[in-house]
Amino acid sequence: MTQRRVAITGLGLVSPFGGDLADFFTRLSAGESAITHLLTDDLPRPLSIPFVSCSAFDADAALGKPLASMMDRFAQLGVAAAFSAWDDAGLPRSAENGTRDNWGVAWGTALGGTLAYEKGYRELWQKGRERLSPLSVLLGMNNAANAHISIQLGLGGVSMSHTVACASSAIAIGEAFRRVRSGEATVMMTGGSDVPQAYGVARAWEALRVMATGDQDTSPSACRPFAADRRGLVLGEGGAALVLEDWEHAVARGATIHGEMVGYGNSCDHTHLVRPEAAGQVRALAATLADAGLSADDIDYVNAHGTATAEGDPIEVNALKMVFGDRAAQLPVSATKSMHGHLLGAAGAIEAICTVLALREQTIPPTINLDNNLDPACAGVDHVSTGRHHVKLRAALSNSFAFGGSNAVLAFKACSA
Repeated sequence: MTQRRVAITGLGLVSPFGGDLADFFTRLSAGESAITHLLTDDLPRPLSIPFVSCSAFDADAALGKPLASMMDRFAQLGVAAAFSAWDDAGLPRSAENGTRDNWGVAWGTALGGTLAYEKGYRELWQKGRERLSPLSVLLGMNNAANAHISIQLGLGGVSMSHTVACASSAIAIGEAFRRVRSGEATVMMTGGSDVPQAYGVARAWEALRVMATGDQDTSPSACRPFAADRRGLVLGEGGAALVLEDWEHAVARGATIHGEMVGYGNSCDHTHLVRPEAAGQVRALAATLADAGLSADDIDYVNAHGTATAEGDPIEVNALKMVFGDRAAQLPVSATKSMHGHLLGAAGAIEAICTVLALREQTIPPTINLDNNLDPACAGVDHVSTGRHHVKLRAALSNSFAFGGSNAVLAFKACSA
C-alpha cells in the first residue's frame, strides 16, 4: 500500500504564558518557567502546590458563552486549542457539503471532565441537592472535546478519544498520523487537553509521593528533570492541537507547512503499573525509527518525557543510551516539562508542538534548573540546559511514557530535511 506524506499545517495551544504560539516558544527557548504556586481554600485541607495554570484563558471570549457553557474546562481548553490550530492551518471553520466526510478528530485526555464530576459530588454530598444539571453527563464525558471539535468544524470522519494516562495525546497524534498516511483521512485534527486541579485528583497525585513541593518563592523552579535534587513532577492544565494533512492536499491549497510527521511507535512494558522499564521504552523508540525509515544517526534532538521523578528520569536516559549507543553522548535531549509542567493527557501534544517548533525554528528549548546539578544516574546524553539557537536540526523525537507501561514515541522532520 502506498504511504502518503503527512504535513503539519496547523499548530495551536492555550499557552500557560497567556500569549500566542510564537510568544510561548520564545519564552520556552529563553528558559522561562510558567510554574506558579496554587493555593486554594478547599476543605478539609487547602491545596498548596506548584502548578501550571492557564489563568489568562477566557472561555467565553475564546468560544462564545453559549458554546463554553456546554463544556467542562478540559473541553474548553481543547476546543480553543483546536480552533487556534485550524485557523493557523488556514482552513475555514464552516464546511461545504460533503467535502469533509473523511476528515476526523483523534483526541487525548487522561482525566476528561473530572471537574464536572467533582462539582456533582459536592452538590449532592455537601449541599444536599437532589438533582444535578441535565448537562452533567455531557460535561463529564471523556469524548466531549473531540465531539465538540467534530461538530464545530464539520468533520464527518472518525471522532475518537484516547485515554492512556500520560501518553493519551501522543497516541492520539500517532493514530491520526496513521490515518492520514494510509489515505483513510485527508485531514486530522489531533491533540489533547486535561485539567488536573480537581481537589480529589490533586490529592490522589500527592498520595503517590511523586509531586514536587514548593511555595510562592520556590514553585517556579520546582520541576527539575534529571537534576540530582529533583523532587517530582509539577501538574499543569492546558490544551494543544495539531492539524495533520495529506502532503499533496496541503501543497495544492497553498498551505504553510510547519514540518512533517514521519513516524510513530508504541509498546507496553507489561511489567508494572507505575514503575517504567527501559526495555519497553527501547521497543517504542526502535519501532518509531523503523516506522519513520530513520537511523539513530538521523536524530538531532529528543524532547524527553522527563517528569523529574526519581525513578523515571534515569530509566529514560538508559533507554536512549541503549538505542543510540555511542552516539548518545552527542544526542541533544531536553525536558520542557521543567517549564510548562506535566499536562497529563495533554503532555504528548504540547511536547509534540515544542518538537515541531524546535525543528522549524532550528532552536532547542532547554531543561531548566539543571545547571551544574546533573544526577550521575542521568548522565550519558547531551543535556541541553540553556536554549540553543541556530542549530542544524533534521529530525527529532518526542517521548511519552505513561503509567500502565504504555509508551509512545513520535518522529518529526524539518521541512528542509
